[in-house]
Amino acid sequence: SHIMSEYVSMTDTERDQIDQDAQVFMRTCADAIHQLRTEAHKGVQSAQVKEHRTAVLDFIEDYLKRVCKLYSEQRAIRVKRVIDKKRL
Repeated sequence: SHIMSEYVSMTDTERDQIDQDAQVFMRTCADAIHQLRTEAHKGVQSAQVKEHRTAVLDFIEDYLKRVCKLYSEQRAIRVKRVIDKKRL
């Protein structure tokens, strides 16, 4: 109930700022993963090390995609609530 009371007290402007910050953060993470993928194999001779790094980066990228999907679902719920409020 304490969490809900904080949620209710947030303004739409604060929620919009959180959404904007989250989108910037997700883009930054995706760019960092891409950069790591580019740098991961430079100077590496071992096929095992290359395979390991690729697997780790694939895992991190998949995790980010799942986080982005969850964020999108939560944002869609918020947008739907705003639309429903406007209808009333």
